[in-house]
Amino acid sequence: MCCFSGPVSEVSGTQIFARADGTEQILVYSMNVALADDVAMVLPLPVPPGSPEKAIGWIDLSGYPELFEHLNLLFPEFTLGPGLCANPVAPPPLEVFTVGSFEASFVPSPADFARLEPRFRLSESALAALPQYADWGFAVFKLRSDAAGGPRTIHPMAFRFPRRDPGAIFYPTVHVHDGQFHARAVFDHHLYCLVRDPTRTHQLTGWDDYYGADYHEKIDLDRTQGVFDPSLELVRLTVKGELDNQDWWVPLDESEWRPGAT
Repeated sequence: MCCFSGPVSEVSGTQIFARADGTEQILVYSMNVALADDVAMVLPLPVPPGSPEKAIGWIDLSGYPELFEHLNLLFPEFTLGPGLCANPVAPPPLEVFTVGSFEASFVPSPADFARLEPRFRLSESALAALPQYADWGFAVFKLRSDAAGGPRTIHPMAFRFPRRDPGAIFYPTVHVHDGQFHARAVFDHHLYCLVRDPTRTHQLTGWDDYYGADYHEKIDLDRTQGVFDPSLELVRLTVKGELDNQDWWVPLDESEWRPGAT
């Protein structure tokens, strides 16, 4: 979910990488964004209910800002068409972590947004329109405005989190860019995944295999901080145009990849 706590002037070029890692999922997120004011980007996470505040394992990829640029070079270009309530006693603020050029926090539940600065909270109306997140957690990255006001590329934001559904990989692709949820949204996304059997991707409409030279020679594995498993094969989906505003899930048996909830 490319969701912001306040208005943003422009969002484009979203890139998301995800893979399973035992009982956890790794997620890497990057985009181009133009900000007039400081806002937070919020990613809902399907963690097990009641996950603790330290459930997130933050990964600093500030040393590899060109990761998605390198990934994109591996594939040919193509395009596809188409409420909160505060406790009577103020709870302690959520812990803030420095992850590269960002400050980040894990919000264990929607009610815990009250423990963030108001400008970094999701609006009550946006959360009310998204009841599927009622018992989810949220990764929050605090983005600072740019004096120039123009779009800039955000270096990859990465972390690992415990998976609620061990049979699927989750991509946060719901859009909330103006404080409100809209049923349709304009997508400009590349989704990446590592799979064990790329020969089965002919069953997966729109997903593109990488058949070139060994991609491990083109990706700096040391700088990925363990994000990549070199024993797996890389595939990509490009999603562009106006589509239903929903998250994407990838079943791990790779037999049916689809948008929407599992």
